[in-house]
Amino acid sequence: IRGASTPAVSGDRIFLTGTENGQNVVLCVGRDGKQLWSKTLGSSIDGKPGKDGTGANPSAATDGKFVFGYFKSGDFGCFTVDGEQKWHHNLQKLYGEDTLWWDLGTSPVLTSDAVVIACMHSGPSYLAAFAKESGELKWKQDRNLGAPEEAAQSYATPVVVTENGKQTIVVLGADHVTAHAADDGHELWRLSGMNPNNDKYFRSIASAAVADGIVVAPYSRGGTLTAIRMGGQGDISKSHVIWSNEGTSGDVPTPAICNGRVYVCRDGGENRGMVDCLDLQTGKSIWSGQLKKNRHTFRSSPVVADGRVYLTRQDGTVFVVDAQADSFKVLAENTIADEHTTATPVFVDGKILLRTDTHLYLIGG
Repeated sequence: IRGASTPAVSGDRIFLTGTENGQNVVLCVGRDGKQLWSKTLGSSIDGKPGKDGTGANPSAATDGKFVFGYFKSGDFGCFTVDGEQKWHHNLQKLYGEDTLWWDLGTSPVLTSDAVVIACMHSGPSYLAAFAKESGELKWKQDRNLGAPEEAAQSYATPVVVTENGKQTIVVLGADHVTAHAADDGHELWRLSGMNPNNDKYFRSIASAAVADGIVVAPYSRGGTLTAIRMGGQGDISKSHVIWSNEGTSGDVPTPAICNGRVYVCRDGGENRGMVDCLDLQTGKSIWSGQLKKNRHTFRSSPVVADGRVYLTRQDGTVFVVDAQADSFKVLAENTIADEHTTATPVFVDGKILLRTDTHLYLIGG
């Protein structure tokens, strides 16, 4: 099946979304590579022309009991991990057509009792939470922030954060970062001013990353990276911005945060393949280095595992960089297969799952 989504894993089961023969598909594969089940979820819509475009860019989400799939067609549904369909909605039929200029990218995220979708486009935008097992709408919160034209559109995935026993949903897009209470969706705080010149084309693709009470938000098509202290009420743009950098940001790859360091993969123009390691508290550079130049860029997000940063290029080449060093050190460069790769690798039990345009690989010692 064709799709650009990152695998989701629970136990020995791997879940993928894709399209095949005009249908949206949720697929379950065992760790041995054998297909356990495949289910359809409505008619698919093809991606825009180009290798990155598919009708199945959003990744599946699973809590170990249920698995949730979301597709460009608006089809959104739930199966048990054994493949029994629990419910199926089409969000575009319920709440309005998709007006994104490119392919749907945001993935569903899970709170303790719901599955949440963020829809941010030119038109009525919202967050909606559905009961995991029944699919019943628990709440729907409008998120219309007045961003101009394409800047109102976001392909980013929200982040669910637990603080003081309460869950908060952090959302990046439409020239703002907003935080919402997971129990009813109401806005807790917002950060404005991410598009001071009202640029019409500042759509956002990379998602925010959150650690140690700090939100790191890439914006401006890879032009800015802003660190925000969580908390407060109303517009916190003048009180909670810790630092903001120009240049050390990516347009498509989401930053990774580990042990007080932020890892960024730049993907635009001559800077594609530049990797930055920043101090989370100050934004200052710890090191910066250039991966081997190539006509391909990076769409996958960096992943930190076992003291290393893994960066996956579009042609399937994976670079391994020392995450703990005080200077830029490339430890390895491997090409498993020369196949177009958009999905981010997944690390589980000392092994690596890598999904390309045509295959799923399990890599291990």
